[in-house]
Amino acid sequence: MNFGAGPFISRRLFFQIAGSSVAGYFLSPFDKLSGQSRSYSNDAVMLNTAKNVIFILCAGAPSQIDTFDLRVGSWTPEDFVPTTINGIDFPEGLMPNIARQLDKITIVRSCVTNALVHALSQSWSQIARNPTSAIGRIAPNIGAIVALETESTRTASQPLPGFVSLNTGGSVMREGYLSGRYGPFDIAPAANGVANLAHPDGDQSFADRYELLRRLNRGGISRPEFEQFEDFFDTGRKLMNDPQVTATFRFTNQEQQRYGNNAFGSSCIVARNLVNANLGTRYIQINHAGWDHHANIYTKNNGGLYTQCRQLDLGVANLISDLASMPGSAGKSRLDETLIIVKGEFGRTVGDITESALGRDHYPVHPALFAGGGVIGGRVIGTTTADGSMVEEPGWAQYRPVGIEDVAATIYSSLGIDYSTVRYDDPFQRGFEYIPPLDWQVYPLVDLFV
Repeated sequence: MNFGAGPFISRRLFFQIAGSSVAGYFLSPFDKLSGQSRSYSNDAVMLNTAKNVIFILCAGAPSQIDTFDLRVGSWTPEDFVPTTINGIDFPEGLMPNIARQLDKITIVRSCVTNALVHALSQSWSQIARNPTSAIGRIAPNIGAIVALETESTRTASQPLPGFVSLNTGGSVMREGYLSGRYGPFDIAPAANGVANLAHPDGDQSFADRYELLRRLNRGGISRPEFEQFEDFFDTGRKLMNDPQVTATFRFTNQEQQRYGNNAFGSSCIVARNLVNANLGTRYIQINHAGWDHHANIYTKNNGGLYTQCRQLDLGVANLISDLASMPGSAGKSRLDETLIIVKGEFGRTVGDITESALGRDHYPVHPALFAGGGVIGGRVIGTTTADGSMVEEPGWAQYRPVGIEDVAATIYSSLGIDYSTVRYDDPFQRGFEYIPPLDWQVYPLVDLFV
């Protein structure tokens, strides 16, 4: 089956791919399409619709037919309250707050992953390439590249790092071969903010000791590692005793309760604060773990789907609502300036749950949520078959399933970063592509914005 402008996965080809990945290792439908697609082009499509990105990785992979590609069957609990909202089938009882924000959200249901191993696919989602390849082993997180590319726009009044990680589970890919200054600034959100932003002996005492350390490090010898240490220390020094920085990482008990009183909700509060403070952070990654429901998926009080959905519901819905109410620049809101993406590394098996464990296993087809940053909400892009097992209509300009690399291209393009960039400073001296050329043409999801 071919939908005109590009390759598409037929039922037969899909099951050939799925059948070849019983062990859950590599699953690359795009590799199977090699030779059928258009050649890769370096002519990047630049959207320039956002200033910031909040990337929420639902580590463990949510069940799509219970959440954002709802299929009602004998497995569906009654309190999911399946509802059609503006033509979107949605489990309103499971995520009532997100349901009220669907006018600001577009759901892309035609995503397909490259691998069915959690760690592999989670890493792939963060670096937009196979992490087991030579370049993949040194590849930076998308956020590190964003921090690098936006460094020149930083002002003296913006002391915060360009890339902040609010990790509540799962691993975060770091700066790769780039300088450590572009790596994620890891924060464990707390109502009182970040510890150690003030020295117990006072700022002057710290300044004296810091200057002594600088002199000892220099010692009349110029070494790259000393320069990196100085760069690291200087970055940290700028954060200290800055009331704006301190306030950015703090939140009230009332806010904490409204966002769900959990680590993920608190991360969403800090992400909101970072965007609103405009202190230099341009890319925020939040890992929301706990979605690996091979067993007891519908158990309410045993780490099942209810717990994770409740956290996601309050965190994401309030994040969208609050950013929409915060003024940005040029008459826009902070939501208008911030692209929010919510997705898992892959999906879960469809149909009846497994009888032995009452859960769902790994599956390639999955959805992604997009909001803000110029995204036109209230829509669904792409459809799956009646049982939710395969992509039926890709729903976007490329007429094929959406790959991880396409999501990365969308992030870069929305920020005005050329995703076809090739750097020649990698240790292999072979050239590092922000997104590697593939046998199918990587393309941003322009349909989100029109």
